[in-house]
Amino acid sequence: MRATFMYGAGDVRVENAPDPAIQQPTDAVVRIVRSCICGSDLHPYHSLPVSEQGTPMGHEFLGVIEDLGSEVSGLKRGDVVVAPFAYSDNTCLFCREGLHTSCLNGRFWGRDGVGGGQAEAIRVPQAQGTLVKLPVGEDSELLPSLLTLSDVYGTGYHAAKQAHVNARTTVAVIGDGAVGLMAVLSAKRLGAERIILMGRHDERTKLGIDFGATDVVPERGAEGVERVRELTGGQGVHAVLEAVGYMNAYETAVGVVRPGGVISRVGVPQYEDAPIGFASLFGPNITLTGGPAPARAYIEELLPDVLEGRAEPGRVFDRTIGLEQVPDGYRAMNDRTALKVLIQP
Repeated sequence: MRATFMYGAGDVRVENAPDPAIQQPTDAVVRIVRSCICGSDLHPYHSLPVSEQGTPMGHEFLGVIEDLGSEVSGLKRGDVVVAPFAYSDNTCLFCREGLHTSCLNGRFWGRDGVGGGQAEAIRVPQAQGTLVKLPVGEDSELLPSLLTLSDVYGTGYHAAKQAHVNARTTVAVIGDGAVGLMAVLSAKRLGAERIILMGRHDERTKLGIDFGATDVVPERGAEGVERVRELTGGQGVHAVLEAVGYMNAYETAVGVVRPGGVISRVGVPQYEDAPIGFASLFGPNITLTGGPAPARAYIEELLPDVLEGRAEPGRVFDRTIGLEQVPDGYRAMNDRTALKVLIQP
């Protein structure tokens, strides 16, 4: 089969790889029909050290079950399924608490001998706990929106849930990438009536308005903080959903959150040290939360809105490519000429 590997910063290749096969009785083999490139894939695209072996890429996919291990029940060959960006058994103590990214028997794609989702097929460990059957065919027009349940929609929803967004919450979303836009959609779903999107790319912020943003703040840094403060009567917002992961985004979050508010980070942090002391978080009683979204915990909750047309998260895909064009897709997202690239193997 063909699969995507990264050999170092900026070095993405589509190569021949062994066909996946059942290794454990809890495995499945899935033929991938849709996958995509994630904004978080750009972090290794910028900084991955050079290697001779290459790292399998891709953690968002849906497809058709081709083979099943002897211990997998509730699924069958031919089922169309979606997989979250971390596989899990869905039964351990952390999974039962809704924290599938900390599953005792789970891991992330593209490591520990498991392939990535930017490929023609993949072996899925812990298939019964990981895969969710979709009531659609593999040619459904809903596939792009259903694919977002693998990561970005669940991640945006996690940001809003962790921040306890509700009808009384004023929200600021930092970042107009796919996750930021899904955070807007999620805040709206949870009832927020005031959603300030901090982004400066017109096509993206227009989509953000469609998803529920009431205000757009293109300014950055101190000017952006001042503008959000102006919009909120000087008080700041109850919840900040930070979907970028860089220090300047965190500093903006600290600048716009009101006393007693919540900063919810789902952008993968590209830093280790950040202000959390008296002047920044402790004194004004600000909560810092977030983390990698347990997307598996949210799929059944979000799925009906997609199936019934109440939400169209697939609108974040603005370019579709074949598997052989994946290196071009990385360049397009890195150059900001594409918001999120859909891959159709």
